[in-house]
Amino acid sequence: MNLKRKLLVLALASIGIGMGCEVHAAAPSHAPQDATGNKAAAPAGGQAPSAATDDTGKPKQDDKSRSRPQEKLAQTLNTITVTGFSRSVETSIDYQRYSDKIENVVTAADIGGLPDQSIADALTRLPGVAAQRIGGQASQINIRGLTGNFIQTTLDGRVQPSTSGSNYIQFDDYPSELIHQVSVYKSSQADLIEGGVGGTIAMQTANPLENRKDQSFNVDARGSYNSRASDVYGAHPRAFRFSAAYQGKFLHDTLGVGLGFAELSQPHVAEQYVNESYSSTPAILGGKPVYLNTGVQINQDGGSERRRGYMGTVVWRPDEHFTLTGTGFFSKFHDGSFQRGMRAQLFTNGGAVITDPVVSSSGALIGGTASSIPGGFFGIPGLQAFSVATTANDQSNDANVFSGGLNAKWQDGPWTVTADFSASHATSHTVGSDVTADPYDGLGSGLPLIADQSMSFALHGLNVGDFSVANPGMYTDLGRMALSSYSVYPTIYHDRMKAFRTTVQYELADNPVFYAIEGGLYLSNHDYDADRQVWLYGSAWGQYWLSTPNQPPLALNAADAVKTCWKGGSFGSFPCFLALDANAILAANGIVPNPQKDWSQNWTETQSGGVNVKIRDAFLQGDIDTTVFGRELTGNVGLRVVHTSQYSPGLQQVGDGKGEPIADGRGVVSTDYVRVNPGQTYTDYLPSLNLNLHLDDDNQVRFAAAKVMSRPPIDLLKSGVASFIFNGTYNLTSGTNPLLDPMYATQYDLSFEHYFPDSSGAFVADVFYKHIDSFVQTITDENYDFAAHGYTVPVNPQTGKPYLNGEFQTAYNNTKGGHVRGIELQFLKTHFLPGVWSGLGVALNYAYTESGTQVDSDLGGFPQKQNLPGLSKHVASAALFFDHGRFSTRLAANYRSPFVSAAQVAFNFQTVYFASEKVVDYQAAYHFNDHLSGLFQVLNLTDQPTRTYFGNTTQTSTIQYFGRTFYAGVGLKF
Repeated sequence: MNLKRKLLVLALASIGIGMGCEVHAAAPSHAPQDATGNKAAAPAGGQAPSAATDDTGKPKQDDKSRSRPQEKLAQTLNTITVTGFSRSVETSIDYQRYSDKIENVVTAADIGGLPDQSIADALTRLPGVAAQRIGGQASQINIRGLTGNFIQTTLDGRVQPSTSGSNYIQFDDYPSELIHQVSVYKSSQADLIEGGVGGTIAMQTANPLENRKDQSFNVDARGSYNSRASDVYGAHPRAFRFSAAYQGKFLHDTLGVGLGFAELSQPHVAEQYVNESYSSTPAILGGKPVYLNTGVQINQDGGSERRRGYMGTVVWRPDEHFTLTGTGFFSKFHDGSFQRGMRAQLFTNGGAVITDPVVSSSGALIGGTASSIPGGFFGIPGLQAFSVATTANDQSNDANVFSGGLNAKWQDGPWTVTADFSASHATSHTVGSDVTADPYDGLGSGLPLIADQSMSFALHGLNVGDFSVANPGMYTDLGRMALSSYSVYPTIYHDRMKAFRTTVQYELADNPVFYAIEGGLYLSNHDYDADRQVWLYGSAWGQYWLSTPNQPPLALNAADAVKTCWKGGSFGSFPCFLALDANAILAANGIVPNPQKDWSQNWTETQSGGVNVKIRDAFLQGDIDTTVFGRELTGNVGLRVVHTSQYSPGLQQVGDGKGEPIADGRGVVSTDYVRVNPGQTYTDYLPSLNLNLHLDDDNQVRFAAAKVMSRPPIDLLKSGVASFIFNGTYNLTSGTNPLLDPMYATQYDLSFEHYFPDSSGAFVADVFYKHIDSFVQTITDENYDFAAHGYTVPVNPQTGKPYLNGEFQTAYNNTKGGHVRGIELQFLKTHFLPGVWSGLGVALNYAYTESGTQVDSDLGGFPQKQNLPGLSKHVASAALFFDHGRFSTRLAANYRSPFVSAAQVAFNFQTVYFASEKVVDYQAAYHFNDHLSGLFQVLNLTDQPTRTYFGNTTQTSTIQYFGRTFYAGVGLKF
């Protein structure tokens, strides 16, 4: 080892320590490439490594003196002979060990052997990864305390579109049965597509040419039972899952075909107690200022969910130099869910009389009695803002995701060239209706008036509170109840991507530091559209005769309004209610909803619109394989240059008929708006460094540094804005901003890794630090220069000149950034006991994360500082598993401490506190022979609820229970 080489390597490390960086990663930089050109080592779960093996399956001999990590990985993977969960653990250990970056992996042996409910559930077994449950299912993923909008997600190396209406991926769109491997990359390198300040989640389908068998066919069928569904009207406790997969090799192993299908049917179940947010302006009760909550709800969420997924792969490898791969994935998800119950609403702004108040130490109302105003609101008889309304909200959603492409790879001598063409599309259509029925006096007369009412409530912190009404029989009396209002707010999202990616790698024969140099281009066009619509009937507060005289309350009958009572437990004391079939009620009166964009509800026009983003990237990377002080050093150093163009066609309100003639969905023409297309272009430089020092065969130290970026949530890039004139100034309001900059961060990682012999376990300690420059928030920008930013300012007729600049209510990158730092610990061990107990294994993960970044909130009434959304200080998982002969079993638990995140309360998303959660699952499988196996699972074994609150735990937000789910089924293999 000469001094020159030592100095060069140390200089690379110094550059990494000093640069502004973060992590955004993919598979090992010099591991065998998968079908799409992504670098990943040999697949597990019955897949044989191809790029590093000869025709017999044995590792190829490298003509160089140093053994590359992919050869080492191929050798260790081929020695793994255990089955069940032990196999997945040992395979994942080897992927992690031989990666060029900090990476955690869940393999197909893991997902397929003892199937997870979802990809999100599988990911929660990894250190520093937590899931947020939506509807009882793990859906949105947080990595190192950062939410899904900070995470990049790929499938076969291709960035995925989203059905969420924002950037984050809803992982319940992806059947776990069709995904072969999932990796979480926590450090970045130049050849990775940018976008993951929190990390990158890389899903991968199987390559049929790497299957050990010439032909294989797997079938899995399971029935399920939900323990709480029988308590919820309209929910069915029994459902099923089914999947089938085929892989075949033809034409002397030059042609591979893979096909997969997965179907899921399950009930949508939740019992909810909801306390709505607080007014930031206190009312005076008993001579003291008190922050009032908006109202209280009790709900049953019912319905059913159905998902069908399809996957296809064709691989043609005519010789050792050329591979052509075509892949396609499609998932269609229907969530036919609804929410029925009772809602005591509008306690604030004098809408109700509050008596016997119970006030928390922070001055918030946490109990009392709310009653109608004697004589009516504003002294108008029959006009009541307060009511205990019966609700029937349609929350159904239809979503689908397509992702596919064609990949070509050519290898000859030191050259490797890949080219990948891809297209993807996601669509989401949410109905979003809000239906209320109220008790009336004089129903059937010429002027029915909403009845006087009274209800009492008491919050019990993180437990279900109290809810009672003064006259419970009135709310199930068909002679007094009538449908007051029907509001439907459909939201339709389209998210489309087209991309081309190419990489050229050249291996260096005798370079003392770099074993290869690679570079490439990435071109992507991303188009996003949001369509907001509305249709309204009646009035929610009984004043139809004042605002909608031609839309009176609609009578109910026993066929479309069924008396429904709660069935024991914490909810058993609540009053019975009518389960409404709102569409049937409308149809009986000859009314058909017809939601459209509507100028009379101009937010439907300004909140609709599109975003067009063009990305042009180039990268250069050097792959390191050298020695320092007699020890092997691997890794990479590189630079990614990202050029972005983002523009948003939309509407800007100018008023006074100064705009263009534009028709809404009902054919009404307005001339108060102009079409605009504001936006910006920018270029970013993202350096990265990964170094892995191999202390000996069992111990290594990693250092990683990178500058990374996450693009702003795409729904906040829309340009549609409404306007108002005030004191000679022109003002715009939208909450969105097409001029938003990305969120940038600098990240460093330092880890120590110890691996036990024969891939039987690992201990890993990783210390990380991120500095995030800024966050996006909604602000009011005073004296905003509209003309300079592409907005048309109308002329003031009194002066003959444009109006003066006023305020712009918009989204902006001005929230002060801050650090996110922590430590992750991982311990995996198999075969630590002798004899029959050698199949016992354990997997333990723990992560501590903290941040000084805080966000202002007044949802609890009083001003407060909330923690960074998505950040739990403590995240842990533990699994005890046992594999012996034909039997496998596993008991697993996931824990996360309290965190802040957006949650749907009523029809609004509010940033609230989530209480700590412990979710326990149990799984067992028995292989009767080589072809037939049985499976039993219990998910959410302890019926862990989701609990949220405002500010402190005395101010309940939502308590909801989802029940336990039991699975039993069989698997067939041929």
